[in-house]
Amino acid sequence: MPFVSLTRLRLRSIRFLPGFFFHAVRSQRQLRLAPGFLGGGLLSDSRRTFWTMSLWDHEASMRAFMTSGAHRAAMPRLIEWCDEASVAHWEREETSLPSWQEAEQRMRQMGRPSRLRHPSPAHASMSYDPPATHAGVVITPAARD
Repeated sequence: MPFVSLTRLRLRSIRFLPGFFFHAVRSQRQLRLAPGFLGGGLLSDSRRTFWTMSLWDHEASMRAFMTSGAHRAAMPRLIEWCDEASVAHWEREETSLPSWQEAEQRMRQMGRPSRLRHPSPAHASMSYDPPATHAGVVITPAARD
């Protein structure tokens, strides 16, 4: 059954944007080539907040991506760079991505905050404004020969 991985990351300062974008580009390249990746999306929200959503053939494929390569190199930096971060995972009948509205509802219902060194007062309760869903970007798997 297809598996969805959703993250919400808010950078605590603009000074972390260059490093964040460097690692995001590298991770996106890795993502497009990852075995089992079916599709994804990025959403740039207000106040240095970024959402990622990816759809996988199985949870194991997502975990293999998450714990390797460029993505693995980026993850430890987020502990320092972010003041809010959360993740949600779920299985889905459909082989298409959920809408950003559904993803945001899932984050509120089943998401969990990540461990951070400098959490905001709203981090633990995941109290945030709904995302501006008009700025999403679709990510497709790379063509395979």
